[in-house]
Amino acid sequence: MDRMMQRLGVQQQEIDAVEVVIRTPTRELVFERPAVHKVNMMGRQTWQITGEPRERATISRDDVKTVAEQAGIDEARAAAALEANEGDIARTILQLKA
Repeated sequence: MDRMMQRLGVQQQEIDAVEVVIRTPTRELVFERPAVHKVNMMGRQTWQITGEPRERATISRDDVKTVAEQAGIDEARAAAALEANEGDIARTILQLKA
């Protein structure tokens, strides 16, 4: 198979990746211990990721500032609390004020 791909001008390189994160505006897809291949086909590079992702909410800087201001805490603690509450701002503020 490798020889046939080489004849077609396809070169494949395995990448020793530990983690791959794909960020969207509202969430992250995290692949832990993925199989990653860099494929060069006729001068065009593509990347193939194989694995089972887990989702996590993305936490914006504005969200962290809002929680810090509303709960009266520093931003590092606000960020940690938001992560623990999967990005839910209201739940985080209520939890910190309780």
